[in-house]
Parts: sequence; C-alpha cells; structure tokens
Amino acid sequence: MFNKFYKTIHNKYSSLFNFIFFLRYLFIIFLISITLFLIIPITFNYDKRENIIQSNLYKNYNLKLSKYEKIKYKAFPIPNLEYKNAIITLESKEINFKAQTLKIYPDIFSIYNYDNFQIKKIILNNSDIKLKTSLLKNLANQLLNQKNKLNFNNLNIEINNESKPIFKIENINYTNYSYKKNIITGKIFKKNFKSKIDSNLQNLSFNFPSSGISATFNLNENLKNDSIIGVFKSKILNTNLKFNFNYDNKKLNIFNAYFRNKDLYFTNESIITLNPFLDINSKFEIKDFNIDALRIIKLKKFLGSKNFIKKINLKNEINYKSKKYTSNLINELNLKTDLAYGRLTFSKKFKISENFFQCKGNINLLEDFPLLFFNCSIASDDKKKLFKEFSVKIREKNKTLNLKVEGNLNILNNKINFKNITLNENYIASKEDLEFFKNTFENIFFNKTFLEILSKESIKKFILEVS
Repeated sequence: MFNKFYKTIHNKYSSLFNFIFFLRYLFIIFLISITLFLIIPITFNYDKRENIIQSNLYKNYNLKLSKYEKIKYKAFPIPNLEYKNAIITLESKEINFKAQTLKIYPDIFSIYNYDNFQIKKIILNNSDIKLKTSLLKNLANQLLNQKNKLNFNNLNIEINNESKPIFKIENINYTNYSYKKNIITGKIFKKNFKSKIDSNLQNLSFNFPSSGISATFNLNENLKNDSIIGVFKSKILNTNLKFNFNYDNKKLNIFNAYFRNKDLYFTNESIITLNPFLDINSKFEIKDFNIDALRIIKLKKFLGSKNFIKKINLKNEINYKSKKYTSNLINELNLKTDLAYGRLTFSKKFKISENFFQCKGNINLLEDFPLLFFNCSIASDDKKKLFKEFSVKIREKNKTLNLKVEGNLNILNNKINFKNITLNENYIASKEDLEFFKNTFENIFFNKTFLEILSKESIKKFILEVS
C-alpha cells in the first residue's frame, strides 16, 4: 500500500520535487558567491586606498584620522574596516582623542568601487578624550549634531582647566541611530547615569538610578549659538532644585534659583567665572532652615582639602529673616564671606529679639592649625529681654548692654584666647578675668558637638557662669 502511495505522489509531483532539488544547487552557488564577495577584499592593500577612506571620513564626519597602527578588513558579521589605536582630530583641530579601535562600515558595493566610496556608519571603541572646559561645547556641537550614523562604546572624557583635571565622565555609550538613538549612559563621580536628548537638542534628562537623582535641562537656545540659555531642574530624594542659567565659555550665570527640602529652603543668584580662574560670587536668601541639619557639617574633613580650598575664589552673601512664631533663635542674619587663596574674611550681623550682634574676622584655612581671629560686639537696649531669650532671669529693666570681645579661636585644637573684653565702657577685663573667661568657655563649649555649641542651653550655662 505504501509503495502504491509513493508512486502516486512521485508521478503527480515529480516536476515540483525536481524544481526544489534544483533550487538547492542554486542556493549553494549563491551562498558561495556571497561568501567569496565578502572574503576576497581581505586580500586588498588598504594602505593604497587610505587617502580615499580618510577623505570620505572627513567629508561625512568632520573627523581627521591623524595616526593609526594598522588597518584590517573584517568580513563578518558585517564587512568593516578596523583601525587599531587610532588618533583622531575633530574639525576644530583643538580636540584630539585616541580610540583603541575605529570601525568604518562602508556601503557593501563600495568595497569594490573606491571611486564611489561611501561610509554607512562608524563605531569607536574604548576612546579617551582630554579637553579644556572652553572646548566642551565644541565637542557637544560636533557629536550631537552629527547627521551620519555614529556610535561610541566606552568613551572616557576628562575635563581640564589649565591642564588640571576638574572631573571625568567614564564608560560613556552613545549612538545617534536605532532604538538607542540619543541615549547616553556612563559614570560620573563613580555613579552610573542615564541621559536622553531630544531630536532638537533642547531637552536633556539625567537619571542616576542608584542614587535616586534625576535632572533635566531645558535649553532656550540651540548649542550652535555662542551661549547656552535654559532651565535646570533636579530631584534628589526629597530635595528639589531649580534654576535658570546662562553659560558661555567663560561664565555661568545662575538666577531665579531655589533649593528646598525638609531642613532647608533658600533662593540664590550666582555668577561663576571659569576662566582664567575659578571665581564664584553668590547671594543666598534663606527662607527656612532646621538647625538640626548642621549635624552634617564635617569641619575637619573640609579643612583637610587644602588643594581644593586654595583653588577657589569665593564671595558669598547670606541673608535670613525668620517667620513669625518660629522657634529659631536668630530673627535676622546677614553674613558676608570672601575666600581667596585660602584666606577667609567674614562679616556677620544678626538680631535676636531686637538685640544686635556683630562679628568680623579672618582665618587662613591653609595653615595646619588655622586660627580664627574675631572682633565681636553685642548692643542691647534691654538686657533683661535679651537674657530672657536664654531663660536667664535678671531684675534690671531697660538696662543697656554693650559688650565688645576680641580674640582668636583654634578651631582644630578647641582653644580660645580673649585679647580684650569691655562692657558698657566702664569695665575692661583684666588678665585674670580673660583667663577665667577662656577656661569657662572651653569647659562649656569645647566638649560639645558643633550643634550643641549653638544650643540655648550651652549659652545659658555660660552666661550664668560669668555673671
């Protein structure tokens, strides 16, 4: 029965089977032809075609191949020309970078027709770029505005100022085509980030997955202009930050800025000059703060960063006016600081219940044991009202208090020296009195944490001791 069935199928469909078997040979021939078509270019001498390839690379990508170790043709998985240890110069000629491999993917038929050589895409692997801050925008212009297919795998960018590194962005992966178009991933300050740029290059988003940090840039002007104007927004856990900015190659102007979380709320305006030196001029308006947040201050760690401190020129003005019914001790504050070459000068004025306090002084932060020199005064029309703020009861009403104190403070060794103390122009502290005030101050305040030094309880205890 089976034989009868086989004969029926064979007689009826023999022509179809013969055609299928014939296609089998055609497929083998086609496969061999394609394989030979892709493999034969391995035998070509690409050094003779170098000028044509480099000319096309410069024409389409504005990249000049300055130097390389060797060039190799690879047929699979997709035909490409691979340059080893290539030194590449951007069109501006001021930016050079080294790529461990530069892969050029030509049009399939360009392999045999170099008179019409066309590049479909390029891929750069394990690249390193070092550039000045002033050239960062030029790099962004050329790479982000590139219309032809471009892919970076593991790109490292080091930003320098006067040949000194400022920060580094590592392990950058970027492509301007396919489903990953305009998505940038990498590491900054050892933290992974993911960024996305829209097609007109005016909206840029950042996300740091492991840190709960997200940020967006909304640009009002395209990167092709001389300056970048826009709005920055970020959310770091429960902290919100927003500001407008205007950036050119030399200055960053920050305005309409606000910072807010559960412990601190302020507005800010800053001008940051990047060239020729880093100079920061800022003004802060404190709207609200929680004094417990001062626990995070690590003074000794900051003073240990002397190389960082001596590079900064910083001028700050901080203003604060408390809201009604607040529990904060200080009602109003004006603090001005000026840091240059490691020397900090300051001027502070504040008010506690209509009583005026004023301090000025300076400190050299680059010294091994910095001394804070201060000259402070207290002016009160009602001594009783002032002491009441610290829960100290006295009998005299409407009695004035004018206190002036001059001395220095060793902020690392927890030592204080009083040079002069006068009260109401009828009392000048003797040497014995100054020594007594010194010992009392150190015993009460210098066995406390930074936050406890500012507490009403410590101040009350000191007042009672010296009264």
